[in-house]
Formats: sequence, structure tokens, C-alpha cells
Amino acid sequence: MRLSNSSLGQLSPDVSVPNYGRAHLRHGIVHIGVGCFHRSHQAYYTHLLLQQNAGPDWAICGVGLREGNRTKQQILKAQDYLYTLIELGPEGARAPIVVGSISEFLFAPDDPDAVIEKMASPEVKIVSLTVTEGGYNVDDSTGRFNADHPDVRYDLENPQEPRSLFGYLTEALRRRRQRDVPPFTVMSCDNLPDNGKVTRGALLAFANLGDPELAKWIEAQVSFPSSMVDRITPSTSENNRRWLKDTYDLDDGWPVICEPFCQWVLEDDFCNGRPEWERVGVHFTDNVAPYERMKIRLLNASHSAMAYLGYLAGYRFTHEVMADERFRQFIQDFMDEDVTPVLGAIPGVDIPAYKLTLIERFSNPQMGDQLARLCMDGSSKIPKFLVPTVEGLVQGGYSLSRVALVIASWALYLRGEDERGDRHEIDDPLAQRLQAAVSDRASLMREFLGMTDLFGTTLAGSRVFADAFNAALEELESRGVIATLESMQQT
Repeated sequence: MRLSNSSLGQLSPDVSVPNYGRAHLRHGIVHIGVGCFHRSHQAYYTHLLLQQNAGPDWAICGVGLREGNRTKQQILKAQDYLYTLIELGPEGARAPIVVGSISEFLFAPDDPDAVIEKMASPEVKIVSLTVTEGGYNVDDSTGRFNADHPDVRYDLENPQEPRSLFGYLTEALRRRRQRDVPPFTVMSCDNLPDNGKVTRGALLAFANLGDPELAKWIEAQVSFPSSMVDRITPSTSENNRRWLKDTYDLDDGWPVICEPFCQWVLEDDFCNGRPEWERVGVHFTDNVAPYERMKIRLLNASHSAMAYLGYLAGYRFTHEVMADERFRQFIQDFMDEDVTPVLGAIPGVDIPAYKLTLIERFSNPQMGDQLARLCMDGSSKIPKFLVPTVEGLVQGGYSLSRVALVIASWALYLRGEDERGDRHEIDDPLAQRLQAAVSDRASLMREFLGMTDLFGTTLAGSRVFADAFNAALEELESRGVIATLESMQQT
């Protein structure tokens, strides 16, 4: 049974389907970056709200900016933008849920003006974003917007046919201002510290380059709420699609696989209205920063910690890593002895219980969460997820052995070969530069740690950290990952 509006009534009664009339939905939200995570998280929360008869005004129109989004757009369009969400708990798969909150998906390269006009439409109140940590065009060490990026220069000269995220946002807001339409809220849902503030700074920097008066209007009128989002969502595999066909006779070209756990903490700062997401479990607050810090430094940094070490050792999935007691203890020690002492207070959160939950989630054998996914884009993740903790440890005079080992494992991973001799591709926007930096062992320390845009001046100039990094690198090169972990846990 091919998933579509017409087939919903013919699906197995065990499959949950939308109970709202999708034909009457209006697009209150435009979402840029429709991927697995958005569909397991923000779109899922919005679906739950629509299931409660919350009104038709908050459906989602997806937007893909890059050529890589073309196939995804075509798949979803062929099934009326419906998709199946499958939660995988430790005990196995739960009954599938067909999500209907996305009711359109525009592919920007084919028709830029259609995307701009959609965002300029008065019915759109929110433009939300999941464009990855590297999609904000901001230097991690300085926080400055990269005005020299080719897409930025192109968009300033061709505002009607932009290529970049900020070109689209700025042109849509310009048209709304010109037509006396209230602005939309810009809501980042990416794993960035202070993601609302980062988005605001980047958009204002871009707008100032082309139209300072428009930038002043955006600064005064547009809201940029920060958020903390959390749900482990692996890439969809052919096995997932096949299981759905075999078990439920349901043919979905792009289902979503995710864990049961789901969390969203959101700053209540919207300039043009918002859905009542609190009715479906979203926690609204005046200050997201502590929750954001907790999640990024404990969950996301632990993912990076296990990813490079685990991949070098020959593992390919998170649950395989966590089934190895040496890795499990390493991750527990990393959270307890490295992150927690410099984390700061998190109001209303039982941190020991939260860390225990993370260990259980990482260990879920049903997820099949690929280490390769976690290894991607290290140049965007390491500076945000791990470097702030390392800086705190350096400044506080704490041990650096574990964090140095994680960064050393990233350097070795960048050589493109694991300890078994199996080759792998480096999926990172700075891949060429990173691989050049680690290619010569004699200059690796200077070239790799000297990247101040990634490691900042504190680490790049720290003799103590350099010594810890060099010791970790030598240990990994001479003894391998497993022996290094065993030695570390015996001391």
C-alpha cells in the first residue's frame, strides 16, 4: 500500500493516522531543512497538536535550499507529503505513526521566487530552521559572519534569486516590510549554543551588507527564540523501509526512525503568534541557555567522544560501542569527571538522572545509530560541543587526559583509515584543510591545534593541553584505542 492521502483509510488499524482534514490546513510555519530530525521532532510535535483539534493554521511548508534536497522533495510529494514515524525502544518497534503536519515542500533551486513569496505570505508566522551547525556561516572562534562567502556575495548582487539561507530570509522580510505585513519569527532548531542569538547576529550582519534600514527594522521587529531540541534520529535504511512493508503492508519512500525519548525547551519569544505546543509537552521558558548547555555538552559531546574512538576501533554503531564496557566506562567518566565539574547549574534538572538516561539511550540496540553519522562535520561539532568544556578544564586546572584523547582520535580519524586498515571518506566541509593538517606527523601538532577558528586561542596557546594531546596521540598510534582505554581506566 503506497502511502498517500487516499490510502490512509486502508492502512492497518494498528497504524495511527491524521485525524485532521489536511486539505484545509494553512501554512503558519515554513521550515528550511526538511530532514529526518525535523520530521521526528518539530513536525511530530506539530502533528500531535493538530491531532488535538488545535485549528488548521499551523501546518508546515518545507523548503529545500540545496540540490541534495531534490530527491527528498520528490519522495514526499509523491506521497502527499505524508511520512511514517517509527519509534524504536529497547524492546523493539512501536506501532507506526503517519505524520501529516507537513503539507507542502518547495525546492528552492527550481523556483526561488515561490519560496520567497511563501515566506512573505501573511499566513506564515514562523520560519524555522534545521540547517546543521555549519549552516549559519559564522566563524566559531570569533562569532563573526563570513561576509566573503561566495553565496553571500552572490545573494547581495542577486537578491531576487538567492542561494543562501540568509538571502532568502532577508528578501522575504524585505517584501513583508514593503507590503506592511508583520514579520515572522525566525526559530533555529539546530544544536548551537545560543542558537537564537547566533541566528539573529548572522541575519542582521547579512541584511546590513545590503540594506541597513531593513536591518534596523529586523532588529526592532523580528524575534529569534533560542531552543534546545533532543531526539536521537538515525538515518533511514532500506531495512527500515522493508520492515514497514513486511509488517504493515505500507510502502513509504522515506520513513523516520527515532528513539521514544523526545524533548523540546523553547524560549517564549514570538513576534507574530505561535502554536500552543505546550499542550503536547514543549517546555517554554525565559532562558533556554542552561538546558541547551546541558544537552550540547553532555549528549552531543558524548556522541563525538564515542564516534571517533569507536570508529577507529572498528565499531560502526553506537549500541556496539556502549556494549563494550571499556567504552561505556569512558563515556560515563567523560560526563562525570570532565563535563559536570564545568557545566554550571541547570535549574530543575537532576543531572545524575539525566546522565543515566543518556547511557540508556546510547545503548538502545534497536536504533542502529551509525557512528559515521556522528563523525560527520567534526569541524562544526567539535568547536561547539567539546571545546567549551576543554577550555573550562584548562582554566580550572583539571585533568585533560580524556578530552585530549577525544580530539586526538578525531585527528587520527581524519587520516581516513581505521585500525583495521579499512578506508573511510571524510564528510566535512573543511575536509581538505583538515586532512592536510594531519597528513604529516612531524607538523601535526602545529598545523592541527593551530587552527584557532576551531580550537580557539585558549587551546591553541595552551602548553598543558598540547602536551596532553601529544601524549594521547602517541598512545593511540602505538597501542590502539582499546589498550589506551584499558590503561586509562587502570590509573
